Amino acid sequence: MSFALRHRHRCVALVRFRDDADQDFSADSSHCEATGMSIVQRECVSQSNHRQEVDMAEPPISLQPSLTVDGISINVPSLPEAVSSIVSAAQRGDNFSVCTLNLDHVVQLQQHANFRAAYRRARFVTADGFPIVVLSRLMGTRIERTTGADLVEPVCAEARKKGLSVFLLGSNDSTLNMTAQRLSERFMGLQIAGCLAPGPGFDPYSSEADVAIETIRASGARLCFVALGAPRQELFAARCLDELNGTGVLCIGAALDFIAGTQSRAPSIARRTGLEWAWRMLREPRRLGPRYVRCMSVVPRLVARTIPQIVQARMRKAA
Repeated sequence: MSFALRHRHRCVALVRFRDDADQDFSADSSHCEATGMSIVQRECVSQSNHRQEVDMAEPPISLQPSLTVDGISINVPSLPEAVSSIVSAAQRGDNFSVCTLNLDHVVQLQQHANFRAAYRRARFVTADGFPIVVLSRLMGTRIERTTGADLVEPVCAEARKKGLSVFLLGSNDSTLNMTAQRLSERFMGLQIAGCLAPGPGFDPYSSEADVAIETIRASGARLCFVALGAPRQELFAARCLDELNGTGVLCIGAALDFIAGTQSRAPSIARRTGLEWAWRMLREPRRLGPRYVRCMSVVPRLVARTIPQIVQARMRKAA
């Protein structure tokens, strides 16, 4: 499906909303319950006035060279830096999005202009795919693989400490309820502002998406975890940059299913050795086999386009 033909919002500049006063959130339950498009959410009492200002969404400052893929710069080299940057931006009341670049995304970046546009608006981009990590290291960059699934729990841990409320979007009702319950148990005091499970075939530019954005806005959440899969989650996150007030949107893939236990994540040894894709393909060959064939097909082109960056980075380092 080409979402570009149905793109209705107007992108002018990324707007940051900075709080002039602290927000007070109160809740009467330990987790949220979602039923279809309906929602039972924590009560949010906001005492803030927002000031709008144009923000060029500068990435974290780093002295290391960063790999650029189709105009997308990987600007967050590790999980701790990602968590720190995300939480700091949320505390400031910024609008921002977080994407995690892997080979499947590289394929889609080459094929879909609207996906590239959404990615280029992301404030923070991490290296998800293992080949991306290897190419970055060849440039002399100290970088760690950081997936959407890696982000959720450490971000929630810091959000609890800082009093930042979170919203869960994606998957289905039972998964959301279980995820919310487990996060509330693991991070006592975490404020879950709400949960929402869109219907199948969710379109980021539909009236259903309009309702989702309004629900997130009404919840007062400062962070929103979006588990819709690519490209839907990245396109939806780009819309949120224009239409939410002071909410960071994290694109996290199947992370909520991993936490709920409705899907199994690869063993840690497979993740550390870059073989998570093989483990997943063996479990779901019919669904994932064609995807990984497409991913492997872009590797030669990706390497060829990265070699000049590697040579240039090495020459600068040697100088």
